[in-house]
Amino acid sequence: MGQTKRVLVVDDSAFMRRLITEIVESRSEFLVVGTARDGSDALAKVRSLRPDIVTLDIEMPGVDGLTALAAIMSEMPRPVVMLSAAGSETGNALTIKALELGAVEFVRKPSGPVSIDLVTVRTELLRALSAASIVRVPQSAPAIREERCDARKPRDASSATPATSAVVIAASTGGPKALSEVVAHLPECLSAAVLIVQHMPGEFLVSLARRLSQLGPLPVTVARNEETVMSGHVYVAPGDRHMTVSMRGTRPVIVTDAGPAVCGVRPSADPLFASAARVFGENVVGVVLTGMGRDGSDGLRAVRAAGGGAIVQDRASSIIYGMPRAALAAAGADRVVAPRLIGPAVHDLLSRRRAVA
Repeated sequence: MGQTKRVLVVDDSAFMRRLITEIVESRSEFLVVGTARDGSDALAKVRSLRPDIVTLDIEMPGVDGLTALAAIMSEMPRPVVMLSAAGSETGNALTIKALELGAVEFVRKPSGPVSIDLVTVRTELLRALSAASIVRVPQSAPAIREERCDARKPRDASSATPATSAVVIAASTGGPKALSEVVAHLPECLSAAVLIVQHMPGEFLVSLARRLSQLGPLPVTVARNEETVMSGHVYVAPGDRHMTVSMRGTRPVIVTDAGPAVCGVRPSADPLFASAARVFGENVVGVVLTGMGRDGSDGLRAVRAAGGGAIVQDRASSIIYGMPRAALAAAGADRVVAPRLIGPAVHDLLSRRRAVA
């Protein structure tokens, strides 16, 4: 048995604090050491109680969850699981921002005292706490590049052409934070398509794509079945569907399907990586980011077998090193770097291949 993890529960609702406490303490490996009613109270309790994990409501009066999260991650970093109310566009955007700031996971709150989704919430919260109990949280949170939408000169859509090169990315737990750094540092002149598989419920992916588009120089959208893969565009796999690349005549297109889960997930990065290797050959670079499990490992091996490049996130910057470690063991890598260095590394690997060609 591992050491008991001490948990601080933060919510402005007394009922929710009691309910979350009951769920947390239903497992012997977790102990609730305190509760807090708002962000200000939470910061004081984190300083005094020094919990191992914090569950933090996003929307609270006074000091809200995002403000408290930013303070926790900059002053006293530790795993944080966010709890959010029933889905809305605003709520989804706040959740994506929380993950970008460094929250490990998020869980939907039950909708009331007698809730038909209480069993699901309990399962998801305990799963998130289990993930939080094994994460490695960096001791300083890297600054996120601020969006400069008005100042940025948009890429001329009329000059876009079907892609002849691609970057394929796998991400899971901790992925939104890593992706925000990767996308923010992609070169505007990147002459390749970027295709991302992020393990996340589908309802959040539009918000994720919108946020990534604000952070970087390239447009980001959720992929659509049969759309042409264009150079200089970033595509996020849709929820609960695998995304692959196939040729239609002379143009590469995205194909989505609801086939069986691979590595226990759908979408899975392995089918995407393997299909990109078939379509683009050596002109593809595979990237495996933070996450549990081994999704992306077999796919990265297929990319390298086709002559493509491989990049793996380093241990120091990974929230959970499972996927990078498995990929490195299965396929090796040309670069093992932090997310902010992946954009330049991608550009370098693709340029070297074009120079040889």
